[in-house]
Amino acid sequence: MAPYMRLRQICLVAPQLAPVISDIAEIMGLAVCYRDGNVAKYGLENALLPVDTIMLEVVAPFKGGTTAGRFIEKTGGRGGYMAIFCCNDPDERGRNANALGVRTANVIDHAPYHGVQLHPRDCRAAFIEFNHTEGSDDILGAYPPAGPDWQKFIRKDVTQALTGVEMQSPDPQGLAEHWGKIIGVAPEGAELKLPNATFRFVKGASEIMSALEFRVADRASMLHAAKARGLAVAGSEFLLGGVTFRVG
Repeated sequence: MAPYMRLRQICLVAPQLAPVISDIAEIMGLAVCYRDGNVAKYGLENALLPVDTIMLEVVAPFKGGTTAGRFIEKTGGRGGYMAIFCCNDPDERGRNANALGVRTANVIDHAPYHGVQLHPRDCRAAFIEFNHTEGSDDILGAYPPAGPDWQKFIRKDVTQALTGVEMQSPDPQGLAEHWGKIIGVAPEGAELKLPNATFRFVKGASEIMSALEFRVADRASMLHAAKARGLAVAGSEFLLGGVTFRVG
């Protein structure tokens, strides 16, 4: 199989799913495709919404002592939780990360799905996960974490694509190079360009996944919808689920 690396999913974390999920769905014109009972063993509940072929997930802890809960406490609820990539060989990417001193935090093996999650402290800024679903190299193919028929929930009339992810760091170039080595994509300046999205690394006080960038049909009406739901809107962006949603 030819090597490939694509952004598959962005996971945000919130103290509760409500009203974050309904805000995303209403403002962005997206639909929930799945709520995964498998995350309950981690003390979490979740919901996933497809943005074209990239999943936007929100997880929320429903009991104490969860990794997600500690993340919220540590960051004050600011910053995205996970960047999840699909690739041809997650185990190889995991071994490569281990050789860089990045530990494996968790391996998920639910055939035909196989995922390798790396330790956020070693990744810096957010969790990185690599996964592969056997027989599903088509971008519209099966992806078990998003449910059996996620493709039917794609809505593109309001939000057309998730195009970029902004990462902040006091040393953006250093973080870009670190993530580039883990992901296997050489930085172009302070950017990592994947076939379906670009990661941009900018100067910031702490290391976080700070913003998501979207291509939308009508920016003005989306910003109006965000304001109507009580979100803080500035320029072409608003804060939701701990990250800045930037629309263009």
